[in-house]
Parts: sequence; C-alpha cells; structure tokens
Amino acid sequence: MSGRLSGRVAFVTGAARGQGRAHAVRLAAEGADIIAVDLCGPLPPAVPYDAATPGDLDETVRLVEETGRKIVADAADTRDPAALRAAVDAGMAAFGRLDVIVANAGICIPEPWDAITPESFQAVLDTNVTGTWNTVTAGAPRIIEGGRGGSIILISSASGVAMQPFMVHYTASKHAVTGMARALAAELGKHSIRVNSVAPGPVATPMGSGDMVGALTRAAETNELLARMNTPLLPEGIAQPEDISDAVCWLASDESRFVTATSISVDLGAAQY
Repeated sequence: MSGRLSGRVAFVTGAARGQGRAHAVRLAAEGADIIAVDLCGPLPPAVPYDAATPGDLDETVRLVEETGRKIVADAADTRDPAALRAAVDAGMAAFGRLDVIVANAGICIPEPWDAITPESFQAVLDTNVTGTWNTVTAGAPRIIEGGRGGSIILISSASGVAMQPFMVHYTASKHAVTGMARALAAELGKHSIRVNSVAPGPVATPMGSGDMVGALTRAAETNELLARMNTPLLPEGIAQPEDISDAVCWLASDESRFVTATSISVDLGAAQY
C-alpha cells in the first residue's frame, strides 16, 4: 500500500465484520491508526440476520494490528451518544488526534410496507439515522480541535440514491443519510472538513446470514413486479466489502481533497436506472 493515510487516525463504527471491518483494515493498511466500535450484541428483534459478536471485533483488532497499525476497539451502541463519546475519548487518549470518521453502522429489515411495525420502523431510523448523527457529533469536534481538517464518510446505500422495494424504513433512512452528508458538508467546510456519502449496492457480508434471504423472498412474493428492481448491470452481481473500502479510502485521502457534499455510488449500476 502507498501509506497515503500515514499519521492519521480514523473512527469506524460497525467495525466487527463486513464492510466496517474492511474499512478499518484498509485504512490501517494505508497508515491510519483506528478507533473501532461495534454493538457486538443483540440486534432489534425484527432484524433477520445474525448479530456481530465480541469475537468478531477481536478479529478486526487482529487484522488491523497485522498491518502494523494500532487500534482501540470496544463495544458501543451508536444509538448511545455517551458511549460513542467515550470511545472517541479513549482513542484520543491513545493517539492524540482524529482525522477521519467512517459512520458505517446500520441495520436492514426487509418487510412489505404494511407489515412494518412502529417498533421496526423506529429501530431502523434510530440506528441508521440517529446513530449516524451520534457518530458525527462524537467525532467531528475532535477533528475541529486538531485544526488540520479531515474527512467524514457516511455509509449510505443504493437505497439512498434510488429506492429499495420492501424496505420503506431502510430507504427513508438511507435517503436521510445522503442528505445529512450534504448538509454537514455545508457547515463543516469552514473547518476544511469534507463530508461525503458512499452508496453501496449488493455487498457480500454477514448481513445476508440468518433468515435474511428468507425475509427478502417472502417480501418479494407480495409484489412480484418489483422483485427484479435494482438488478446490477455488471456480471459480478455483487461487490465484496473491500470494493466499498476502495471508495472509502479514496475519500479519506488527500486524493479527494476537493470532493465534498457528494454521494459516490459503488453499486454495480443497481440504482442507476
């Protein structure tokens, strides 16, 4: 790797596995030390896939340390702003600075619109929108204090560019994340902090575990006309987490120093028609 993030520190949420782990490891491979958090515990009841474990976060720690960089990692719920502030404080005590935030943590619940309960809707909004906001407010003041500028990357979705059938709450939440990045970019620009969002399409992660495929299939059966929406245009059909990390790393680096208030799609064309 090029070391293009040498000397910097990145705060990554949802880092125990999947995209979050890939982002943490890639940023470390480029020279950044890492502050990592993940819930590492039970997900809201309506979520159909398996939760990350403390062992998953330990593996992320091992992989980051294997790159030669340092990491401070702990279990924290992004819905809990005090827990996120404590995680950032621990990272600041260890590393003395913060330069990059990757707000990656999120949940997804496939359900037809009329099967969504108030509890399910609230769980998605609390995690994907409020949790993202909490992540930024925990870390951005520390970037400002450093006076060096920085980069904040919010992980949205193809569902935040177009829409995803059978996921009204998820689509609403990811549109909110895309808008949040643009609005934050406007106000944080005076501090030389860039804010962008990344919009992945289908990605091979543990989010597909448990009953996720079954939940998608059952939801699609309620309206078969929508079942093939968001079909990727490229033959691979699905990205790997590391493919999304390529975009995240570029946004974290000086190579994108004049890119802000932008949504970058890494979706194999799934949301482009």
